[in-house]
Amino acid sequence: MYYFDNAATTAQKPDCVAKAVYQVLSSGTVGNPSRGAHGYALRAYGLVLQAKDDVKALFHCGPEYDVAFTHNSTAALNMVLKGLIRPGDGVLTTSWEHNAVLRPLYQLEKEGVSLAFIGSDQPSGALQYDTMEALLTPQTKWFVCNHASNVTGNVLDLPRIKAFCRRHHLGLIVDVSQTAGAIDVDLSDGIVTAACFTGHKSLYGPGGTGGIVIRRDAVVTPYITGGDGVHSFEREQPGAIPGVFEAGTANVAGIAGLDAGIRYILDKGVAAAAAHQQELARIFVPAVQAISGIRLYGDFSGPRVGVYSLNVGEAESAVVSDVLWQTYHMATRPAYHCAPLIHRSLGTAVQGTVRFSFSQFTTEEDVRAAVQALQDISEL
Repeated sequence: MYYFDNAATTAQKPDCVAKAVYQVLSSGTVGNPSRGAHGYALRAYGLVLQAKDDVKALFHCGPEYDVAFTHNSTAALNMVLKGLIRPGDGVLTTSWEHNAVLRPLYQLEKEGVSLAFIGSDQPSGALQYDTMEALLTPQTKWFVCNHASNVTGNVLDLPRIKAFCRRHHLGLIVDVSQTAGAIDVDLSDGIVTAACFTGHKSLYGPGGTGGIVIRRDAVVTPYITGGDGVHSFEREQPGAIPGVFEAGTANVAGIAGLDAGIRYILDKGVAAAAAHQQELARIFVPAVQAISGIRLYGDFSGPRVGVYSLNVGEAESAVVSDVLWQTYHMATRPAYHCAPLIHRSLGTAVQGTVRFSFSQFTTEEDVRAAVQALQDISEL
């Protein structure tokens, strides 16, 4: 069997991830972090702090940032978007966004937030950066963007966006779900207000893990309120970062597994992880582009992650994906990938796309098998 749905979640994990989760659950020595001064609680707290330090190392964070863990990037984005953006604010965002960004923004729009969208080209999906200035209004306070499209694999020109936000004094919120662990994400200049990540993709952590990297000086309205283990007599959730995001008990076993995945990436090197994807792309992209009747969407002239969307003639993407599974035992993802606006830009709002996405465990032989399967299907 071949697994090509890594943009959804990585099925193959390093052995160290399962071992870290098992160690926490089986040791009988790990308690509840920040819920006591005894050894069980302190041991749990130490695991969480070590994981936060490793997240900061991964993203090159300076002392102006802190980290909070959540159960995925959807939770992180909801906490950040609804915690930072106020009624009356204007938000500039992109046509690349996942529904984890779009739906919270549409909710905020009903509360008085104005939205403007940067379009993208067909069939490359390249973002129309030249329109950004014209979309600004006096109300614009935030730029919210997906660092890489989970449909095309295109990577945002983050340095350009940072410079734009600095020039116009905008807060910057970045969804790094597809890039964390896959390419270098550098927050060392302090321009990004918050970056939201998930653990179960290119960080190779367990499902149900993720988090927020956020500037300590951000002013956040708490999205979830509850116990924090310290300020028990206060009626409101304390607003200090990172505690404003950390009501309730942490998923210590999951965080330990996530940290093991992050250390795996740090030891391997993010540059090496990116180089592996480039080697796979050198095989996959020209071979698929040469197959008659197949349309491969994306901008292949610049940086990208290992995500590829295509269609075979006018065939429904779900049918092609089913044939790939039933006949070739290849797991791919059909349809819309929870990102409706990019499909309108690409002209695939009806057909959807068949998405192949690769991981560090995808081999060159796997990719060649995928190319051969597509060649076969195109001749049917």
